[in-house]
Amino acid sequence: MERELPVVILTGPTATGKTDFSIKLAKEIDAEIISADSMQVYKELDIGTDKISYEGMKGIPHHLIDIVPPDRPFSVADFVREADKAIKEIRERGKIPLVVGGTGFYIRSLIYGLPELPPKDENLRKELEKIPSEKLYDELKRVDPLYASRISPEDRKRIIRAIEVYKLTGKPLSSFKEPDTPRYRFVGYFLYRNRDELYKRIENRVDSQIKRGLVEEAKKLLSYGREITAFQALGYKEMLPYIEGEVSLEEVVRVLKRRTKQFAKRQFTWFRKEKGFKWLNMSQIPEEDIINMIKEDIKKGVRLCSR
Repeated sequence: MERELPVVILTGPTATGKTDFSIKLAKEIDAEIISADSMQVYKELDIGTDKISYEGMKGIPHHLIDIVPPDRPFSVADFVREADKAIKEIRERGKIPLVVGGTGFYIRSLIYGLPELPPKDENLRKELEKIPSEKLYDELKRVDPLYASRISPEDRKRIIRAIEVYKLTGKPLSSFKEPDTPRYRFVGYFLYRNRDELYKRIENRVDSQIKRGLVEEAKKLLSYGREITAFQALGYKEMLPYIEGEVSLEEVVRVLKRRTKQFAKRQFTWFRKEKGFKWLNMSQIPEEDIINMIKEDIKKGVRLCSR
């Protein structure tokens, strides 16, 4: 385990304001930011992921944003490898690694590592890809009900992986023991807001995304094909029925707002089981107080490391 400087982790539900806050914090603690967002790694997925602009970074170096094209697979193992590399390089520059994002599985895997699972089987995957998501999810509920309860019925990528593991090993994915010893010393914070405020921010974000051209962005991504990861992602898959003339834009917006709120609920659920995170309500605690708290926690971590 690295001992010099703790890794700082900011997570929380979508639309909480993590991105803006992370810039303020990074300036205060002399940090570089590592994105822990499973969709912001992809180029051209800008509006739908609410990706920070170059101007918005305000001079703070960002890592793991715009690193792969939309049609290239990028796994959690890829994320851990690239994040490990970024953490090492940031520390070598004498700065603090600040991990920011809402993808709980990525954050957990970075902290603790991945369970040892069988490698992908491309032939098996090709067969599974032919099966509709609904049937795949029904199969997952049969062979691994515990894992099925943890993921969305629309998370096709993880559903396929879980069925693949079961078919290759005869054991459910949920039975594989996850590492529970941290690979890094870290201080973690789950930032959230009161529900009414969070839901209003989600609705405003969706309205803004539509105005900024989310529909046009989704149309452009169609040039890569319907099977790319983008069209499994929140914000893009909802656009397809409208683009294909099946529903109105008003209906798409209504569905996207509802699904984004459901996604936020799943983020709350995921981090309730994670250890080592302080929950901070940004509706009640001033940002300056949160920054001072984090700075003090970092000092404590450094002092502990030096003993």
